[in-house]
Amino acid sequence: MKSIIVDTLDGIVGVGSPVVSVAPVQLSAPDRVIPLEVRVSAPVNGTNLPVVLFSHGNGWNLDGYAPLAAFWASRGFVVIQPTHLDSRRNMIDFEDPRFPTIWTERIADLTRILDQLDTVEESVPGLAGRIDRSRIAAAGHSWGGQTVQSILGARVFDADGLAGTDMSDNRVTAGMLFAATGLGGDDLHPFAKANFPFMRPSFAEMNTPTLVVAGDLDQSKMSSRGPDWFTDAYTQGPGATDLITLYAAEHGLGGIVGYEVAETTDENPERVAVLQRMSTAYLRTALHVDENSWPQSRAALNDSAEPIGRVDTK
Repeated sequence: MKSIIVDTLDGIVGVGSPVVSVAPVQLSAPDRVIPLEVRVSAPVNGTNLPVVLFSHGNGWNLDGYAPLAAFWASRGFVVIQPTHLDSRRNMIDFEDPRFPTIWTERIADLTRILDQLDTVEESVPGLAGRIDRSRIAAAGHSWGGQTVQSILGARVFDADGLAGTDMSDNRVTAGMLFAATGLGGDDLHPFAKANFPFMRPSFAEMNTPTLVVAGDLDQSKMSSRGPDWFTDAYTQGPGATDLITLYAAEHGLGGIVGYEVAETTDENPERVAVLQRMSTAYLRTALHVDENSWPQSRAALNDSAEPIGRVDTK
């Protein structure tokens, strides 16, 4: 049984349509130690379809995050999910000499996809000629959020404390960050400092329109700061105009990594349903499908009699 807020949001983002999903699709990556494979999910019907690149969290792969990817595709988006090198199926652990540079390979994966949208179109029967390449968003969860931060313009501080190379891509015009890495510094635990060089971001250069999503009970094992660590992209990034805070949510945000996933510590189907619809509404407005979807959904969540979260806007 759906809640009142979910019913309200359904009235804004609409009813889903049939989806076709194809995987694995192999893309050219001659300089990559393991072939790049992606999943492509798209609505069966429709033209001028916007694109969403989705970057998974550590250990996951192109088969994860079905609650989000399938929902977005059913509402008119072509969703492309790479398997990054840190996926469990690739067995590259912290001791592997390739691990320290995987964060840059993750960013390169998204660029490789953008460079090969022709191949993506050809991989799905009936999709050719239906993608709108002027409307592309990138989204990511956890480590995937860090990956997407860089595509949106965030930099990473080097050992001398200087903001590093610009890895942004202007083909991506909107972003969504789910439980994404916050600022580095003395609050990082020694393990994070030693193994995750990307956990020193600068958001001052992140100008791309972005939605940030955080759980108010998400306590990272990488930082001594509290759940506010996952809101740094919003508080520090000029382009991050909106923040969804989900109440009683931990790192899995209710279970977005997959259906019936054991590692979800805060399983909550309503929370996932709300996030599916709120993120869809944001995409619809940010990619110019419907300018009213996001303002209406934002107001609906904030005005709910039994709030499951809130939206802050700056």
